[in-house]
Amino acid sequence: MSTKKIQSALISVFHKDGLEPIVRKLDEQGVKIYSTGGTEKFIKELGIDVIPVESLTDYPSIFGGRVKTLHPKIFGGILHRRDNESDLVEAGKFEIPPIDLVIVDLYPFEETVASGASEEDIIEKIDIGGIALIRAGAKNYKDVVMVSSRQYYQDLQNILENQNGETTEEERKLFAAKAFATSSHYDSAIFNWMNGNDQLPEFRISSGPGRVLRYGENPHQKGTFYGDLSEYFDQLHGKEISYNNLVDIEAAVQLMAEFDETAFGILKHNNACGIATGSTTKEAYQRAFAADTISAFGGVLVSNKEIDKEAAEEMNSLFFEILIAPSFSVEALEVLKTKKNRILLVQKKPWHQQTQYKSLLNGTIVQDYDLKSETKDDLEVKTKKQPTADEVEDLLFAAKVCKQSKSNTIVLAKGGQLLASGVGQTSRVDALNQAIEKAGKFGFDLNGAVMASDAFFPFPDCVEIAHKAGITAVIQPGGSIKDQDSIDYCDANGLAMVMTGVRHFKH
Repeated sequence: MSTKKIQSALISVFHKDGLEPIVRKLDEQGVKIYSTGGTEKFIKELGIDVIPVESLTDYPSIFGGRVKTLHPKIFGGILHRRDNESDLVEAGKFEIPPIDLVIVDLYPFEETVASGASEEDIIEKIDIGGIALIRAGAKNYKDVVMVSSRQYYQDLQNILENQNGETTEEERKLFAAKAFATSSHYDSAIFNWMNGNDQLPEFRISSGPGRVLRYGENPHQKGTFYGDLSEYFDQLHGKEISYNNLVDIEAAVQLMAEFDETAFGILKHNNACGIATGSTTKEAYQRAFAADTISAFGGVLVSNKEIDKEAAEEMNSLFFEILIAPSFSVEALEVLKTKKNRILLVQKKPWHQQTQYKSLLNGTIVQDYDLKSETKDDLEVKTKKQPTADEVEDLLFAAKVCKQSKSNTIVLAKGGQLLASGVGQTSRVDALNQAIEKAGKFGFDLNGAVMASDAFFPFPDCVEIAHKAGITAVIQPGGSIKDQDSIDYCDANGLAMVMTGVRHFKH
């Protein structure tokens, strides 16, 4: 495949870091360099010859820099086709020199929005000339190398150093694809800011670069993660994170986001098999583990407090995939790193996302995350019997666990500890029976425990079964036309029941 050598370049960037070695190499190879504003000044200060764009266009930068490169001599230099006789004649007629390389780094729009800047400042960070240059250079990739972001500087540096500035059409087309990825991401960010109140029923999301996973949900499926894990986590140890690990990690941090007091959770297939509070991380872990000592094997562990040496030694004998915590003591890491594949993640900030996306049929469904967690003020007592203060605390605890479990869900809890749950069942009665059986299997006495349900009871059968198992208080959203049947059963048998008015389905 024939190659083209870079002989001229236009450089206009916001961030200058990483640019110097490229500019020096271009100068060394005799490349004619055009530039604007701050970039031009930067290059001059390196002692390298640079031609101001204004001397090419015979037009100054105007409107406070809003218009600098938007000129036929610039875009003509980029867009004219080197193998088209008519284009070459016109370029000669209008004295338009060819531009073989364009390097652009756009105004930091997303960073400006994230900083909480004013609308005026955000508007000024909408790049116009840069985006236009990117599209022009990428469109004419047969003749032009388009470097659209500083993240691609090293790719260009390699070409300059190893290929003496010569590129193949295949290489230029790859740069063009990267350029359109840059411009489409930038435009999506601007649209989402402009459409902040969802006035337009349009969906735009752009994320990358992707991380290719070992496989998807199963080994015969391909999988790629698009997102920045480093925003939330630092991985201190362990193997590469998989598709299923990612799904479990999200479930774990969502669950732990419900708790302010010292808490520890153990999850399997996105559901808590153990969750408890405690006076120390070690105690919280011990109580969580006791809920299901079998399912904990191969699970995902999560804490909202530091993992110290005592907690690490207690859990080290358990085989688990992942441990997430806000911090680890040095001594704890020495203990936990003895298993080479064990993934240890520092959660750098609390999980908090507003919007959830999911592929569905031939499209995408978007909804708000379920961020509603019940408090004492949300509880409406429906029975003659009032729940005790301890029962209220347990009801709220159980409701948090229930909210973060797969529907249909029943959760049984006491003393800030999950005793058992029935999750993902097609029948609420089956979920309850599963929970009762499991509690018995692990030696828990359900007398005085509470029950939480993610949705209403259409019949009184669940409260009857729970009562016979020893449950004394129930929390549920209510909303059934037959709510009174369950209330009547509770009144006749001395149970307390509260309703929240909020359903928490999770599928």
